[in-house]
Amino acid sequence: MGLLSFAKSVGAKIVGASETAPAPADQLKKEAEKHGLDMSKTDIKVEGDKVILSGSAASTEEAEKIALAVGNSVGVAKVQNDLKATKPEPESKFYTVKSGDTLWKIAETEYGQGKGPKYNVIFDANKPLLSHPDKIYPGQVLRIPPLAA
Repeated sequence: MGLLSFAKSVGAKIVGASETAPAPADQLKKEAEKHGLDMSKTDIKVEGDKVILSGSAASTEEAEKIALAVGNSVGVAKVQNDLKATKPEPESKFYTVKSGDTLWKIAETEYGQGKGPKYNVIFDANKPLLSHPDKIYPGQVLRIPPLAA
C-alpha cells in the first residue's frame, strides 16, 4: 500500500509519544484496537518517526484504517503500510485536511463539483476514527474511497 505522510505535531496523544517520537509499538497497537480494528495479524515496528506495518488485515479498508489510526497520532511522520489484505479491494486515496476544510468541501474537491453531498461516503470510510462529520482538524489524514459506479 505504500508510504503515507502525517503531521507529527497533531493527532491522538498516546502514552509514550512526543512531537519528536511516536509512542512505542505496543501503545500504537492499543490505539488501533481502541477503534475496533483487528490487530491480531499485524506487526508494528517503530524506526525514529516512521512506523512500519506488516502482516495482514481482513480487507484493504481495514489495512488503510490501521495505517490512519497509527499515523494520526503525535510523533508519527510516516507510516510504511506493508499490510496484505485477505480480501483485496480498490485502494483509497488519502487527503490531508487543511485549515477551513469541511467534509463537504473535501468531497467537492476529490469527487468533483456538485458532489458535496457525498461527504457521508468520506465520513463512513473513516469511522470509527471519526466520531462526527464536523470533527476534523488540519493535518489529519483521511481515506477517500472511490465512489461506487
